[in-house]
Amino acid sequence: MKIKTALMGAVASLALAPMAFADAHEGERGRHGQLNIIYWQAPSILNPYLSGGTKDLESASMIVEPLARYNETGALVPYLAEEIPTVANGGVSEDLTSITWKLKSGLLWSDGSAVTSADVVFTAAYCMDPEGGCAQLSKFDGVENVEAIDDLTVKVTFDSAKPNPYGPFAGAQSPIIQAAQFADCMGAKAPECTDANFGPIGTGPFVVTDFRTNDVIQMAANENYRVEGQPAFATVTFKGGGDATAAGRAVMETGEFDYAWNMQLAPDVLASMAEGGVGTPISAFGTLVERLEMNLTNPSSDLPEGERSTVMHPHPFLSEFDVRHALSMAIDRELLVEVGYGQAGRPTCNLVPGPEIYASTDNTGCLTQDIEGAKALLEGAGWVDSNGDGIREKDGVELRILYQTSTNAVRQDFQALIKEWWGEIGVETELRNLDASVFFGGDPGSPDTFQKFYADVEMYANNFDGTDPQAYLSMYRCGNEPKPSSQWQGENINRFCDPAYDALIDELGATADIGARGDLMRRMNDMLTKNTMTIVPLVDRGRVSAKANTLGGVVLNTWDSELWNVAEWYRTGN
Repeated sequence: MKIKTALMGAVASLALAPMAFADAHEGERGRHGQLNIIYWQAPSILNPYLSGGTKDLESASMIVEPLARYNETGALVPYLAEEIPTVANGGVSEDLTSITWKLKSGLLWSDGSAVTSADVVFTAAYCMDPEGGCAQLSKFDGVENVEAIDDLTVKVTFDSAKPNPYGPFAGAQSPIIQAAQFADCMGAKAPECTDANFGPIGTGPFVVTDFRTNDVIQMAANENYRVEGQPAFATVTFKGGGDATAAGRAVMETGEFDYAWNMQLAPDVLASMAEGGVGTPISAFGTLVERLEMNLTNPSSDLPEGERSTVMHPHPFLSEFDVRHALSMAIDRELLVEVGYGQAGRPTCNLVPGPEIYASTDNTGCLTQDIEGAKALLEGAGWVDSNGDGIREKDGVELRILYQTSTNAVRQDFQALIKEWWGEIGVETELRNLDASVFFGGDPGSPDTFQKFYADVEMYANNFDGTDPQAYLSMYRCGNEPKPSSQWQGENINRFCDPAYDALIDELGATADIGARGDLMRRMNDMLTKNTMTIVPLVDRGRVSAKANTLGGVVLNTWDSELWNVAEWYRTGN
């Protein structure tokens, strides 16, 4: 069977690799005392199904876990599951319409109760509830049914052949939550369950002892964690907020913290910090792309609340391809990399920069800045500066942009440069930067979240876990946009909708041949970027974080949560 053979070849790379860098100093759980982690974007919630923010997903990954994770090479490895299901071992059906997972026996929740297949079934129902506004709904794309075969066996059935069946329950974005704790939190009630959302009962190495939202999380070792002697740390302080500069200094200069996430700092600044001698920057490339999202809907405050930034009202000028194209043409991506990332960045026109099989090779037109070409494009489309004030207009509409992002030194440098370039082509730009904890927080009551998108253009970075971008690209299906009826949750941030794109999502879901899948995903990437420029990629960012020189076991992972193996971290004593 051709499809079966292709799938077996695809999962051959998902070798069940052993966990790397196990603590050589074996002993009792909690033997190394206190661990201090700092994320300059403060967690707002510990329920990954109610937030797409990286800081929320990664802090939660210390507490709640999926059936399988992606390791530092992108290989899928079992966590709560006994093994990775494949066609070869009988876990994936030959027609590719189902996958059967087996839980490890003896798993306990942190409250001491047994983990069963009922919890897995509940997790799917929780996310797939149409009134719940699940931030990770694309992980369950095509899922028809999830059923418990017995206490330790779960079968996921898809509505058609699913060549990549590892969406549900794999990676930090799709962990298992406890049915008993979240039973009364279904649908529209999901955001109201504060106790559960801020202090989930989990299977991970740590449990929450105190959570001050947008500030600090206190954790303690999970006494019911399944691996003897892990975690090595008894307690954790997870500090959020501030900025990348302060976080980097706290690890590499003062030694107040052991680990700092996302050192989005200029290369010379990182080098200077490392001279402090107590910490070291660590880096790796993955799929993290800093991009501009163009709002295809009207964010004007003149519209009634509930109608702003919804598909009810197209954007007055960003709905035009020529305007979006001109804005992209005006940007010097090489200079952005030089200013912001140095060797930890690469200019890109792709939303999906890797793995290589999925990266578009002919989408390179944005790499050369063309100010004069951008001017001519706008002029030809009828956008002219008729009154000499430096701002182009057409039919009474002026090219005035509100451009927002999170508060971050590199991002503010990018904003300043892009504003200057856009000014050269006749576009007036107002800059706004928001506290990262709020911007990425997902609070449906806040006007300042990236999901609500009450601006014309916004800038941020995200990526997909694992090595297959199907779920990531599926985010842009019609109807996946954040809106009032979904509690302003949803992954289609710029409100893109094209039936032809949706057809490619469906075709991809029924295609097993790896070469054909690569072709489809390159086409989808090009539709979002080169062909429509609703997403304007800027920089393929290498992940840079920092660790204390006394912290062992850290393996930087760009394919899953950075904290994926925090259970194996330990103090070296150096």
